[in-house]
Amino acid sequence: MVEIVMRMGWSYVSIIYEESNYGIKAFEELEDLLARHNICIAIKEKLVKDSGVAEDIAYDNIVQKLLTKPRARGAIIFGSDQEVRQVMRAVRRANATGSFSWIGSDGWSARNLVSDDYEPEVEGTLSVQPQANPVRGFEEYFLNLTVENNQRNPWFVEFWEDHFQCRYPGSTSTPYNNYTKQCTTKERLSRQNTDFEDQLQFVSDAVMAFAYALRDMHHDLCGGRPSLCDAMKPTKGADLLKYLRKVQFKGLSGDHFRFDVNGDGPARYNIIHFKQSQIGQYHWVKVGEYYEGELRLNMSEVKFKRLSPKPPESVCSLPCDVGQAKKYVEGESCCWHCFNCTTYQIRHPDDETHCQLCKWGTLPDAHKQYCRAIPEVYLRPESAWAIGAMAFSSTGILITLFVMGVFVRHNDTPIVRASGRELSYILLAGIFMCYGVTFALVLKPTNIVCAIQRFGVGFCFTVVYAALLTKTNRIARIFKAGKQSAKRPSFISPKSQLVICMFLVTVQIIINGVWMVIAPSHAMHHYPTREDNMLVCDSYIDASYMIAFFYPIVLIVICTVYAVLTRKIPEAFNESKHIGFTMYTTCVIWLAFVPLYFGTANHVPLRITSMSVTISLSASVTIACLFSPKLYIILIRPERNVRQSMMPPRHGNMHRTAGTGPSSMMAAAVVGAATCAQEEKIQRHITPTNTEPSLKTKKLCEMATQTISSIFTSLDINAYNQIPYADQFVANNTATEATTTPPANADNEREQVVSNNNKINQMQHGQSTAAAVTIVVSTAVNCVGSPPALTATAATATTAATATTTTAGVVGTTAAAVTAIAATVTTIATSTSTDAKDATETTNGSHRGPVLQTNL
Repeated sequence: MVEIVMRMGWSYVSIIYEESNYGIKAFEELEDLLARHNICIAIKEKLVKDSGVAEDIAYDNIVQKLLTKPRARGAIIFGSDQEVRQVMRAVRRANATGSFSWIGSDGWSARNLVSDDYEPEVEGTLSVQPQANPVRGFEEYFLNLTVENNQRNPWFVEFWEDHFQCRYPGSTSTPYNNYTKQCTTKERLSRQNTDFEDQLQFVSDAVMAFAYALRDMHHDLCGGRPSLCDAMKPTKGADLLKYLRKVQFKGLSGDHFRFDVNGDGPARYNIIHFKQSQIGQYHWVKVGEYYEGELRLNMSEVKFKRLSPKPPESVCSLPCDVGQAKKYVEGESCCWHCFNCTTYQIRHPDDETHCQLCKWGTLPDAHKQYCRAIPEVYLRPESAWAIGAMAFSSTGILITLFVMGVFVRHNDTPIVRASGRELSYILLAGIFMCYGVTFALVLKPTNIVCAIQRFGVGFCFTVVYAALLTKTNRIARIFKAGKQSAKRPSFISPKSQLVICMFLVTVQIIINGVWMVIAPSHAMHHYPTREDNMLVCDSYIDASYMIAFFYPIVLIVICTVYAVLTRKIPEAFNESKHIGFTMYTTCVIWLAFVPLYFGTANHVPLRITSMSVTISLSASVTIACLFSPKLYIILIRPERNVRQSMMPPRHGNMHRTAGTGPSSMMAAAVVGAATCAQEEKIQRHITPTNTEPSLKTKKLCEMATQTISSIFTSLDINAYNQIPYADQFVANNTATEATTTPPANADNEREQVVSNNNKINQMQHGQSTAAAVTIVVSTAVNCVGSPPALTATAATATTAATATTTTAGVVGTTAAAVTAIAATVTTIATSTSTDAKDATETTNGSHRGPVLQTNL
């Protein structure tokens, strides 16, 4: 019966049982079995055994109690047919027909007493009936019995009299055989007038079980001897029970019989169903069987109401929807209220009364039955963000390789050598690494990738700005030392510069190494919100990238300071201005990056892309500001890739020219050209109109400049290439610098210095043109100076020219030409100086010649 309840899907049923040993024992067993299967009992009521004692009100009260639990539509009735009939009558009186579905015991199964006249109330009942097969031979045996041949049964004559409604001759008078009709002794039993009990198999099996148990007991205790032995006098019930439990035989019905471990006979039942096959026609039909603990039920034949195959619901509470948990009603194990779990909860898999919060990185599925993992979010290489960043970096890498190739191809040209080849290549390597970091940033984070990112983002910047800092520091130290003394600054050679740069880079390597040991990098999942699952490197979470950026930022700041300090140095070293512009732009880029980086914490692709683009932009600014001017000269204006273009004219170079050896010729020549330009500018401020003296002076300067160009065109290229670069150090010829107030014989000492320099140039380069260059320079200088200076310079030039030894071909010719031009220039300058003096005095009211000479 419990199996049928479970097959119907019921979890809330009522039980009505008769107040007898049969009903009470059945209820106790039912209560235990239902509890094992989590089936609750809504109502449990007793039926009075004798239906004649109980009044209708007792049955009406039972039905009313059943109606108080409308969700418990299934009801089990353990009772006899008389009591069950009274229940059906009470259901009709309460107008509750069809409100219940009955599960009946074998006490009223298929009994017409119950179903007759109350078919609508009984409709849909499922009942169990012991399964029994006919006992072969019993029907023939019983039909042949008569009072004469069955005298061993003292009750058979009473059966005979009751069956035929007559008084058998010679029978004992009883209160029940007061019949006036006499039996003829010719009456016979037949199939037409005799009904046989369907449960005869159980009677025969019970008798045979005892017979086999006694036989086995007699065989063991008496050794098979006839009659009872002393061991069986009297027969002990406990001993006989042991033999009963062990009996096995084939009964008269042909079925095998044995007792199970609980002492019960074979569980064989037919499941019968009372249904309406047609309108107004009801009958019991077999719809299944229960055999040896297995229920076989044909649900297609079960119809609780006509044309309604679906069984009624008998549950206290409907199952909760997905994502809902139960809250049980107090005192009811089958009744509950459902409540929804929150957004990030699922119903607990082991406790349906609780909700379970999903772990970080997981979300409930659509039915809130389990927590599913949130897809990992990271910058995928195939995404538009990554493709854009890699395209930018790839372009930068190609440009860097192109620049590096140009520098390698023109490795020995003046502009490449003047820019410091070693540091330039280190700078290009750092720029290349800056572009390459992008490809590490867009990879899926792993422990190795995170380590590369942590090391690379700081190291590439360190290489770039260590090289720039070394350059700016060298320039600043050279000019600072030049203002204070003539002593050569320390550590300005290429090897020294490389050592300084490598030292600065090593500091970053040590910082990264210590950082890796203390806190090894690793990939991890980051959950900014419940719905995010970001696969990132650990440095992404705590912004510890700043540890990698701290040292490069320090280098950027120092480099920027040096760029500011060296912004006004002569144009010969104008790379410092390019470096300064690079540093200013870099600072602006990174100041814009900081709020963008920390403002996109929840957007991994944008954050990674912004970092990679910022790094690439910094590299692009560096390569554009520092290398594009050099590429312009190398590729587009190769005629400017010569020595003199490395030292643009500035008056500040004159002091160095006067005190150096081999470089004096180059610097003096360039300064001469610069003087003319300077004179032109000064004349604009001195003379408001173009006077005749000023025009003559201007023509003189133009002639000097053209002469210098023709001289350098005629110089021997091999000797010219030996002239040192402007940023190379050349030992001073004088031990100390001139004091602020020159001695009385300062002019003679200057003449001696110039003479000595010219001799050194002749010995080192084999060129007699040094004297000529000096003549031109001195003449150009004095074109705006005083006549005494002119006389001294001319005398010096003449002495130097006379001392010049004979040289070959073009050099000798050039020297002669220069000497002639110098004489001409001297004459013109002498004649024009007086006019210039008068014009100056007329305009300004004072003599300006000494002022101009001091400026130069």
